[in-house]
Amino acid sequence: MTSNPPTRPGMPRRTLVAAAALAALLGAAPAQAQATPSTWPTKTVRIVAAGPAGGSADIVARLLADQLSKQIGQTVIVEAKPGAGGVLAVNDLSLSPRDGHTLLVGVNSLVSEIPHILKLPVVMANEIKPLAEVARGGLVMVGNNALPARTLPELVAHVKANPGKINFASYTAGTLSHVMGLQLNKAAGLDMTHVGYKGSTPALQDLMGGHVQLMFDGMATSIPLLKGGKIKAFAVSTPRRSPLLPEVPTFTELGYPQLEAVAWMGLWVKPDLPAALQAQIREAALKALAQPGARERLQDVGFEPGQPRTPDELATSLKSDYERVGAVLKSIGFKAE
Repeated sequence: MTSNPPTRPGMPRRTLVAAAALAALLGAAPAQAQATPSTWPTKTVRIVAAGPAGGSADIVARLLADQLSKQIGQTVIVEAKPGAGGVLAVNDLSLSPRDGHTLLVGVNSLVSEIPHILKLPVVMANEIKPLAEVARGGLVMVGNNALPARTLPELVAHVKANPGKINFASYTAGTLSHVMGLQLNKAAGLDMTHVGYKGSTPALQDLMGGHVQLMFDGMATSIPLLKGGKIKAFAVSTPRRSPLLPEVPTFTELGYPQLEAVAWMGLWVKPDLPAALQAQIREAALKALAQPGARERLQDVGFEPGQPRTPDELATSLKSDYERVGAVLKSIGFKAE
């Protein structure tokens, strides 16, 4: 089995340029005034969403912003920042004032997976710190409606009957969306080619247009298209069937337990933010997400509420996930770009 790098023109170069820019700029920001718990927030709070507008991070960030604004009595805005596997979003946070008025919402793969896929001049775990798990969810394997297969066994047979002709999209190279395709290649003896995108939105557009045949996507962005009959689903990565897609079996049910996986969306800050300020931001975010209707809104868009893990517990899980993903990628011979 061979794994192919993303085939979108110019992506490796842009990724490396963005990563180099992050390394060059981290030490270049001037000293900024620090906020203290008694003075936070004093102005508009900005949440950087590590992904494109309309993507999973953007959806969760906007839900959090709406609830957080009510909680802290300040305007909270969201800015989607796609590209370079999340490096551009991390760069934005790193260059922001050290006052807690810029936060980041992004998936755990920023730390656990991206560093294995891209050769970065920085250690992502040192650039951002998880404060809270705000949402979690599995992925769904979706396909173009023109595919003759209706089930995963039929799809596996179709891919084998058409060697070298089937590709799969990921919303960003290095994320769970990418790794799961590589795992299915190995588990089922397939040769699907990976095509990386800057988020779910452009990938799904190409999927519907037939430029790619398959995709491993977050449920939040795929469910509206599935309900509209614009794409079809083959399996979900959650331990149990999703109540939002009850007719879609899990990978474990279909004989691929190694593809069982759940990603989580986190609220991240600069690691050098004062500890008391970190605690205040975390408390405000958790209270916001506990408000009536917040959990239901998350579930309506395909997520489960995040688990109440502490920042230390999140950091420990990230380290464990980083090691696990590294072992998986090594086992299939994948090399960083």
